[in-house]
Amino acid sequence: MATVQVRYIVNDVVAASDFYTQHLGFEEVMRQPPGFAMLVRGDLRLVFSVPSGPNTGGGSELPDGTRPEPGGWNRFAVLVDDVAATVETLRKAGVRLRGDVIRGRGGNQAIVEDPSGNPIELFEPITPEARLDEPGSGRTNPSLPRV
Repeated sequence: MATVQVRYIVNDVVAASDFYTQHLGFEEVMRQPPGFAMLVRGDLRLVFSVPSGPNTGGGSELPDGTRPEPGGWNRFAVLVDDVAATVETLRKAGVRLRGDVIRGRGGNQAIVEDPSGNPIELFEPITPEARLDEPGSGRTNPSLPRV
């Protein structure tokens, strides 16, 4: 059951859904093109909306006419066992990256982009404190798809 929801504004919900299911281990639970899709991965529910007019859902423009758009730097992280190997696999599949692997204090990471330019952090924890599950166990939640 998802306990956290993140909404991304995308240009194409079908392309976004295909990207996340094919490359990042998400499962699609609802697809209503052209404006909406919903996916899950573990405790994360990811919803997609396309930019749209007033009062049309998550992609609605604001009263001042500002329209949501994809991109930026806010992101969620997906745990991976080996970020360098995952990056290599995704590069071969033609996935866009924002640079190379970054060596951090708690883990290694890389930023990939979905088809609309939204960032996703691939995170390989290297310290027990940085894990998202049983600290110090040396393994991730086995019920989650691995990427």
